[in-house]
Amino acid sequence: MRATRIIISGGGTGGHIFPAISIANALRRIEPGCEILFVGALGRMEMEKVPAAGYKIVGLNISGIQRGSLLKNLTLPGKVFSSLSKAMQLVKDFRPDAVVGVGGYASGPILFAASLKGVPYLIQEQNSYAGITNKWLGKKASKICVAFDHMDQFFPLQRILKTGNPVRKDVANIVNKHHSGAELLGLDPLKRTILVTGGSLGAGTLNKSIEKHLSEIIAEDVQIIWQTGKSYYKGILERVGLNVHPNIRILEFLNKMDMAYAAADLIISRAGAGTIAELCLIKKPVILVPSPNVAEDHQTKNALALVQNNAALLIADRSAEDTLVKEALILLKDKDRSAVLAENIGKMGLPNADEVIAKEVMILAGKGGAYGA
Repeated sequence: MRATRIIISGGGTGGHIFPAISIANALRRIEPGCEILFVGALGRMEMEKVPAAGYKIVGLNISGIQRGSLLKNLTLPGKVFSSLSKAMQLVKDFRPDAVVGVGGYASGPILFAASLKGVPYLIQEQNSYAGITNKWLGKKASKICVAFDHMDQFFPLQRILKTGNPVRKDVANIVNKHHSGAELLGLDPLKRTILVTGGSLGAGTLNKSIEKHLSEIIAEDVQIIWQTGKSYYKGILERVGLNVHPNIRILEFLNKMDMAYAAADLIISRAGAGTIAELCLIKKPVILVPSPNVAEDHQTKNALALVQNNAALLIADRSAEDTLVKEALILLKDKDRSAVLAENIGKMGLPNADEVIAKEVMILAGKGGAYGA
């Protein structure tokens, strides 16, 4: 009996790649000999991250619509055609039993090729608002795994399964790490602490908000773990200085995210679906500042799903520079409200998403697939 073969497609951002790798790891736990092939977009970060995780990846020459440049879109039809052609060949040669799409440029061609070849496929929709490609491909998907309620506005209700988004297990494990996390970062575990994180690249609005009101944070004797991101770190150090105050930790990137989460009493973050999935398992009060620079403004919709359950506060990007720090300091003092937010966000956590999705993929794989010439 041959090993089960699965194609996992998508990427572009960590929010797509980390869930994809989590699903692959869960598939290997179910069937250690399972053959997994990733398909990504050439030049995108999955081409490095996936091999680093121990999996083979093939790249398609595909990109998205460039909203600001008509000229750059002239090559798009050719890229789409060549990617579809390569996707068809990959499905024919690899002969997968099922295909998984996690979002990102490469998902479209591979899932479309799977549909033409009669291979069952599963979509893992991470956001509360489905993108155009997933809405279209969802019509023929065997299963759509989602993380938010009311997704039947985008997909056939009978094929939706609420699984949550897979998270990095090591990042979400913060039990009994508060003191060690603070000490690792050179902070006082008994002082109130805010974690500000804009992801690996950073978030300009979050950085401006903190820099503008740094003196107020210091005046309140509040500690801050300030993860600036690669794009902003150097400039912030030039203006502020690395050792501006003992309460302030300025970091380009957090290698031990679990320790930072554990050390914090309050978390300020963007509202990407993967980040929200982690925060639901962290179970701490959160202020979300959705990025306005994403398709269909989906981060705002992600954040509102929490706000409607009294599980987080939302501050619009346009007003954050003036109000974010003020609201954070007020919330930090309000222990009752902080406790309610922490309890409610914890209720929204779905910790075993990777295993639930992997089992669904294996069910689909058991049905086999028809492979044409």
